[in-house]
Amino acid sequence: MSTGIERKLTTILAADVEGYSRLMEADEVAAMAALQDCRAVFARFIERHRGRIANTAGDGLIADFPSVVEAVQCAVEVQREFAARNRQRDQARAMRFRIGLHLGDVMVDQGDLFGEGVNMAARLQGMAEPGGVLISQAVYDQVHAKLAVGYQHLGERRAKNLAGGFPSTAWSWTDRRQPAKGRAARWRLLRPTQGCAVG
Repeated sequence: MSTGIERKLTTILAADVEGYSRLMEADEVAAMAALQDCRAVFARFIERHRGRIANTAGDGLIADFPSVVEAVQCAVEVQREFAARNRQRDQARAMRFRIGLHLGDVMVDQGDLFGEGVNMAARLQGMAEPGGVLISQAVYDQVHAKLAVGYQHLGERRAKNLAGGFPSTAWSWTDRRQPAKGRAARWRLLRPTQGCAVG
């Protein structure tokens, strides 16, 4: 029997600022301005990759994409953009995002997304390195042969409030400097990139 709830298979991107409360305590006006600037960056890249923003509660962001490849490209390009903007800025005031990506079934209510697929993306985001991207096995299976961005397998991870573990894969832009053979052999997370600066 149908419940009238719309469901769809989609790629969910979850992003959140690392240490946002600390930045707000230091200078809430500058932190809010930096967050708005970062959201504008996200909006531009999400639109470019044919995604849409579903929610922007607090300092976080949820978006979804009909294409897994486009979603990963968006996450990679957003983190590179933030890094490029902030190489010469005060890193103590930088706004660094963690990004998680998952391909899963979701429920849609007035444009917002709900369900286990969203929860999984949010848990991956919470485990990502600041400035990094963490993807689920479902996402990796779809993109590893299509996007050569440098993947590092992290093995089984345990997410808060989700039963059991799940395989996940990390991406870091600095990994592109290493030979392909070395990447496959090491499967390790490299140092994180930089984010939007406050003020």
